[in-house]
Amino acid sequence: MLIHEKKPFIRGSLMILSFLVVFGALLTPIFHDEHGKPLTGLQFADNVFNELSKGSSNFFPTLRDQVATLAGRNVQLTVKVKKADQAPLAVTLLNQAGAQASNEQGTITFGGDLAQILAAAVDDSEKLYHNNDKDVSAKYNGVKALDVSSAWWQVLTPSIKELQKNKMIAEAKVVDQIIRRGIETGHNFFGIEPAKVKDHVLLLTSMLVFYIIYTLWYGFSIFELFEGIGLAMTKSKVKQES
Repeated sequence: MLIHEKKPFIRGSLMILSFLVVFGALLTPIFHDEHGKPLTGLQFADNVFNELSKGSSNFFPTLRDQVATLAGRNVQLTVKVKKADQAPLAVTLLNQAGAQASNEQGTITFGGDLAQILAAAVDDSEKLYHNNDKDVSAKYNGVKALDVSSAWWQVLTPSIKELQKNKMIAEAKVVDQIIRRGIETGHNFFGIEPAKVKDHVLLLTSMLVFYIIYTLWYGFSIFELFEGIGLAMTKSKVKQES
């Protein structure tokens, strides 16, 4: 017979069944975000950690200080963007930032004050970070805000290598920071409300405790089931020599 010990088998069966019931509940939209949108338990947890991550990713004051160190540094660069269809918009952004830019089949040539160009990119990214896409869109005659951040990324990313070729290492490092901590942060976290860890200590503690208990719950249910079917681990007996 498959079942060797009824009691642990019954305990294990009840535990695994209750585990699956809770798991099913976690996949049901019984939670809500700040705007009342229904969320499953997994989506709710993901949303919480995204908000906390965004809350600790506001690097814009530091980026502005770094941009200020480049005041008066003029550059003349030619870069090829990966997405040629975004080149015209990138040229528009550069020209509006005070540079002189042109596009030739996805190859952009631009020159101007690097600090002024980067300041414009930081301004747009910070507005996106604060979910203020309307101002970004209005600044460029109705262009979608996320398209703006994508165009900045397209033109500034290849600019790093060009600056390094021109032995402008410090400038290249600042551009890299603007991209990773400014443009990508504003773009990736757009639409998410920022939150501070100190304001959600109780929620985080509850989620961590639940995660630990739920993991142990599953582990013990498997352990009880295996013991019930005779697969329990026991210490081997020491063989006595005659």
